[in-house]
Amino acid sequence: MNSLIQIPQHRLFSQFPNIAFNVVALAASVGGLKAISTVLSALPADFPAAILVVQHLSPNYPSQLPEILSQRTALQVKRAATGDVLRPGTVYVAVPAQHLLVQPNGTLLLSDTPKMNFVRPAADKLFMSVATTYKSRAIAVVLTGNGTDGTLGVLSIKKHGGMAIAQDESTSEFFSMPAAAIATGKVDFVLPLEAIASTLVHQVTSEAVA
Repeated sequence: MNSLIQIPQHRLFSQFPNIAFNVVALAASVGGLKAISTVLSALPADFPAAILVVQHLSPNYPSQLPEILSQRTALQVKRAATGDVLRPGTVYVAVPAQHLLVQPNGTLLLSDTPKMNFVRPAADKLFMSVATTYKSRAIAVVLTGNGTDGTLGVLSIKKHGGMAIAQDESTSEFFSMPAAAIATGKVDFVLPLEAIASTLVHQVTSEAVA
C-alpha cells in the first residue's frame, strides 16, 4: 500500500537547488513572535530552502502573524493552505486551530485532527510529517515556549537523518520547549537566538551529497 504513495525523490526535490537541506521547520510558543522574527529577518531573500512556521496562537482570534512577519523579512511569507507546493525562499505560516502537515508528495495539508500536547497546530505533528517526507533534507528548530511540544518531532527528524536546532536558555523567554528537545540528547546545535539564522544559511547552502 505504501508503495502507491511514494513520490520519486527527483520529483519531490525538483523545485529545489542542489543543497543539503530543503525544508526548515520552526516552532515556538510564548515569546515566539520575537524569536521567529529575529530568525527570519536575518535570512537572505534568496534563501534556498522552504520554511514552515508553527506558533501556538489563540484559536479564538484571526492570526495576523503572516502579515507581521512579511514586514520583517526579505522572504516571501504566506498563510499556509492545503495543496501549497513547497518552494525555496518562501515562509508558510500555520493557521490557528489547524495542524500544519507536509504530505508525502511535498504539498501542505491543514488538518483539524485532535490536539497534540494540548495544542493545535502542534510542532510535533509538523516535524514528524517533515521528517517522513524530506528525511535527511529537513531541519527542525525549537524556539522559546512553554511545554514540551516539538520533542517527539525532534526524535523523528533525527531518526530520519535530519538536523535539529534548539534556542539556548539565555536568549529564550521561556526555555521549556527548547529544554525538552535538548533533553533528548539528539539536538545538533544549541544556539543563542542571534546565531540561528547564520547557522541555517551555512547548513542549508552546503551542497547535497546525494
